[in-house]
Amino acid sequence: MKYRQADKQQPLLDQLARLQLPRPLLGQRWSLPNQAIHTPHAHPWVQLSWAAEGVITVDTPHARFVAPPSRAVWIPPGLSHGVWCTAGTQIRSLYIASDAVPARPCLVVEISPLLRELILAFSHFEVEYDEGGAEGRLVAVLLDRLTAAPGCALMLPWPDNEMLFGICHHLAENPDCRRPMGYFSRQLGVSDKTLGRYFMRHTGLGFRQWRQRARLLAALPLLEQNLRITDVALECGYDSLSAFIAAFGELMGCTPGDYVRRKQG
Repeated sequence: MKYRQADKQQPLLDQLARLQLPRPLLGQRWSLPNQAIHTPHAHPWVQLSWAAEGVITVDTPHARFVAPPSRAVWIPPGLSHGVWCTAGTQIRSLYIASDAVPARPCLVVEISPLLRELILAFSHFEVEYDEGGAEGRLVAVLLDRLTAAPGCALMLPWPDNEMLFGICHHLAENPDCRRPMGYFSRQLGVSDKTLGRYFMRHTGLGFRQWRQRARLLAALPLLEQNLRITDVALECGYDSLSAFIAAFGELMGCTPGDYVRRKQG
């Protein structure tokens, strides 16, 4: 299956390999392969992976990054990554010359209403836009706002430990898993305390914190599909709606209801 997927996406990879940046910024909506390329790949420029609608997931060897329309994933040059998205997602990627912006690690950045409108306006520019005129001035503002965009915690660190890797991928792909921590510690033949210590050492998060982050990131695509908030909570392993609302608010700074209303508004 993986080979078939890679073969299917090879034309997109070939298009990327031939791509040149005639200006410091490229993002013309018709000139880019604005599709999610699952196959791991890298390129010599910065990529801002953003969707005007839907949710984008970027997987790297070290972490998973998830971005609804109010966020985007900043991918530095040379980093191997694969991109996934929900059905109906409208991707509006930006490719940025590495010397046009300060270096940043891979992270999720906030997309303000102003930044959103700047990106959408730029997507209609010609590939070789007028750098000396109004278009060039808009690009300068866009790059400045991108550089200043704050990061946020919509990322899930993968462990640098083979023993934990299977557990983490199972929990990430099955957010409704309700098996207690003791189940996994027994599988590894260690105590809960030791497993918690392993998680903190190899991911920077405790077991419960890591699992909660995985569940909340899994909730974002479901909320984008307009599922009932109660159903989303159940799908993501929460027995209590109030617990889901509290955890969501801590990560996103708003309730799930507010998040859905802002999306619809």
